[in-house]
Amino acid sequence: MVYKTIAYDVTDDICVITLNRPDKMNALTTAMRSEISDAVSHAEKDGARVIVLTGSGGAFCSGQDLGDANIGGLDLERGLRDEYNPMLKTIYDSPVPVIAAVNGPAAGAGANLALAADVVIAAESAYFMQAFTRIGLIPDAGGTYWLPRTMGAAKAMGAALFAEKITAKQADEWGMIWEAVPDEDFEARWRSRAEYLAKGPTRAFQLTKRAIRGSWDETIDGQLTAEAKLQGKAGKSRDFMEGVVAFLEKRKAHFEGR
Repeated sequence: MVYKTIAYDVTDDICVITLNRPDKMNALTTAMRSEISDAVSHAEKDGARVIVLTGSGGAFCSGQDLGDANIGGLDLERGLRDEYNPMLKTIYDSPVPVIAAVNGPAAGAGANLALAADVVIAAESAYFMQAFTRIGLIPDAGGTYWLPRTMGAAKAMGAALFAEKITAKQADEWGMIWEAVPDEDFEARWRSRAEYLAKGPTRAFQLTKRAIRGSWDETIDGQLTAEAKLQGKAGKSRDFMEGVVAFLEKRKAHFEGR
């Protein structure tokens, strides 16, 4: 696919996908959703061991482009089912870690696009906003799923009903994101995090994602059983053997991602 609304780069095992409609604050269109899905699904095939989603210009993503006539012909259910949900699931189900590097405002579906990632790192000047009720809608694009799981039911309900800006610092303090970083350190920070994951035990990261996400539907007994099974798989990886040998030899491990 030739990308027209995003930029795609894989260098040193790091895939950076940049939403690239800065004149529209990277608002989502049918074309962009398709391109994001395609890029994420191809990243691992292109050698990526981590994916970074970020925005160009001063915004991360302002949400749905209300001027895009292709949003299901205003059939919002179909638009979500056929366009948004496949994109979000592609990100959520990625076999490699996904970082959302939120460089600026993330509103509506743009905020929830960020929350679909495994880790969210935001510049302190960025903010998140569940803008949906301002136009008579409910939070979608996974918002009603991710918000209560990251910030708790009380904060999630307030964020959804009042549609107020949540600063990056607030999002950090409330547990909504991993960290808020001073603007001058933002790019260096997310790049260092991406480099760490790109050089890490990719199989262990994949199994960790599966274990934590699966825990929402498990009892303690079920989760302990699941942990044992997944740990058994991790223990058969080459990276586990390398990690043990490196520990015994008192050197840095060199993980291959296998």
